[in-house]
Amino acid sequence: MSADPKTTLLALSPLDGRYAGKVDALRPIFSEFGLIKARVKVEVEWLLALANEPGIVELAPFSEAAAARLRLLADELSIEDAARVKEIERTTNHDVKAVEYLIKERLKDDAELGPALEFVHFACTSEDINNLSYALMLNQARQHVLLPRLDELIQKLRAMAHEYAALPMLSRTHGQTASPSTVGKEIANVVARLQRQGETLAGAQMPGKINGAVGNYNAHLSAYPDIDWPAFSQRFVGSLGLDWQPYTTQIEPHDGIAELCDAQRRIDTICIDLCRDVWGYISLGYFKQAVKAGEVGSSTMPHKVNPIDFENAEGNFGIANALFEHFTAKLPISRWQRDLTDSTVLRALGTAFGHALIGLDALQRGLGKLSANPERLAADLDASWEVLAEAVQTVMRRHGLPNPYEQLKALTRGQGINEASMREFIASLDLPAEAKQRLLAMTPGSYTGLAEQLAREI
Repeated sequence: MSADPKTTLLALSPLDGRYAGKVDALRPIFSEFGLIKARVKVEVEWLLALANEPGIVELAPFSEAAAARLRLLADELSIEDAARVKEIERTTNHDVKAVEYLIKERLKDDAELGPALEFVHFACTSEDINNLSYALMLNQARQHVLLPRLDELIQKLRAMAHEYAALPMLSRTHGQTASPSTVGKEIANVVARLQRQGETLAGAQMPGKINGAVGNYNAHLSAYPDIDWPAFSQRFVGSLGLDWQPYTTQIEPHDGIAELCDAQRRIDTICIDLCRDVWGYISLGYFKQAVKAGEVGSSTMPHKVNPIDFENAEGNFGIANALFEHFTAKLPISRWQRDLTDSTVLRALGTAFGHALIGLDALQRGLGKLSANPERLAADLDASWEVLAEAVQTVMRRHGLPNPYEQLKALTRGQGINEASMREFIASLDLPAEAKQRLLAMTPGSYTGLAEQLAREI
């Protein structure tokens, strides 16, 4: 995005200032322009659907050319058109009514479409248009931005899991030395989690309704009592690629939006978990970061190469999740048949997804700078021979030796154990030769179980 520096410097939100270029993919979807465009699409498609209903005898089906002209109004809606909507809104003080008036302005001089003006927004409450518009916007963001970006992250992590599948590392349960794993297996864990939540995000239903002022088709039935309006409504909502919601008050209850936000929130939470783990591994020296020429890690300490991408990602995922948590708690609640508290909240959907997108971008950038440090990983393992206590006491259990756990606890807990003392203990055990030899050959770096196999299978 090549924005005027004065505009970005004066932006109240960092999404339109510092990070403006990173959320360009969401701007056409969640901006005011995107909302207006979605509303025009719903109004246009509703008019077309009404024209194709045989029971509405006052409205003849449009020719293919007229239908194409009508759809073009939605597909090619310009910034100038949206500005005209806002100009109308200054008089109406009603944003959806302003869209209706714009459409009527554009159609009134069309020989075929002009006579159909009063069927624009026919029998609709504003929420019929709004709920479908937001559902379309969320679907578009999910399909064209969120899932592709998530897939890119999963692919990057999967490649790292395979690259480091066999590279042993010391685990750190409770911050203490623990049974070794491999770098690849720890990354594979994240891949598995993100894949599962990605499937949930992709499969979340996006409900929509178009059933009038309180969800009962009151106006529809008063004008055309012989039409099966629920069936008509179901066909129409389905034609938009949405899931029909048959029972509503004036508003679609927003449970579907809450479910979608919850799915994205879990993805963000997994990414926060990853960011914090990688941050810690960088601190331990398990990972090195590529140095970028000219970049400064500290204004006073020249040696520093900070894990800033992971910190930036964590911060943005946190902002996004704070908003998603509010959406899921607030949006499904509406007083009686309708209150307007959801209206202003829904306008912040783009803000939440914008911060999530910035988080994904920063996380990808940070992962791209990482390289494992085998020497540091090996040194940590070699200094932690006590982790073999698990293997030794488990083999002792198999062969019926007395108090194996207690013996190893006495040997290792709070004491310095090295290669020599561990081997001396193993050599003293009354074990079959083959079992003893297998334990004597074991090192912290080789004690990784099926970690390599699991990492390669992801």
